[in-house]
Amino acid sequence: MTESNELRLSAVVPAAPKVVHAALTDAAALRVWLAEHAEVALPDRFQFWGRYTPDGAEPRQRVLHADERTLRFAWIVGGVETTVEITLTEHEDTESTLIALTQTDLPTFAEVLSDLAGPRGELQTFWTLALENLHDHLAGRELTPKCDYTSPRLQGAVVIDAEPQAVFDALTQPDRYTRWSGVRVDIEPRVDGRFAMGGFDLDPSGGVRFVEFEPGRRASLRFPDGLTSTWELEGSGGRTRLTFVQSGFDVDNPPYPGWAGWLSGLAAVRRYLEVPAFRRIWRRYEAPGIPAGMFAIDD
Repeated sequence: MTESNELRLSAVVPAAPKVVHAALTDAAALRVWLAEHAEVALPDRFQFWGRYTPDGAEPRQRVLHADERTLRFAWIVGGVETTVEITLTEHEDTESTLIALTQTDLPTFAEVLSDLAGPRGELQTFWTLALENLHDHLAGRELTPKCDYTSPRLQGAVVIDAEPQAVFDALTQPDRYTRWSGVRVDIEPRVDGRFAMGGFDLDPSGGVRFVEFEPGRRASLRFPDGLTSTWELEGSGGRTRLTFVQSGFDVDNPPYPGWAGWLSGLAAVRRYLEVPAFRRIWRRYEAPGIPAGMFAIDD
């Protein structure tokens, strides 16, 4: 795991750096893939806020540096000033870009688990979902629903160009799950079967288990704290409407970090099932408390 409290991500997106820079610095584009509200007038202003942004009641960003390949800004989240840096470099050819993002002063994993992190605990999965949606925005694909950090209703739906059984298997068969997610996972695909991110050796107690398992139709995972994640699948014309719901949590403290993480996973599983020669977008994924080797990063 990282020794500092810094998030370090890098991902490949399907456009030249100039095009990616435009999507990153145009307010109208930001309102599509990143945030409910955005205002940009570089080099002086780069701000985003609203219900899809952690601690987003008002803009809290301040530009530190901006050029054609780098954007650095201070962002006060939960009363703590963090620094975000985004850099763009050509990747393999002129039609793809490696986008690298860092953010300082993230909470520790223990703080997130103990609810001491506040909105800073939401930043890791906020950015993973944002970069997944940036990729699909640049590819001309339909975006995955964003996390609404103002709502206690954690429910979303996507339509996937694949049969229900293929979607169900991608979510419940360990080899297929790892293929699209890059996460080592052990799964026992049956009622009362265990589901362990990182493998059973990291979760030998089997705390997460299936309480419903209907192949091609529905599955529910129950977590030790009572949180339940449910996938419902409905097929039509070779396509599947996948509805994802989380329930069983304190509505005054919704589990936004995990919810945004699941949503970013939906973006990846859609591409896995729809895009020929699928390849994961991530080239680096490091955050406080993430065990080394948990993610299988593509070269």
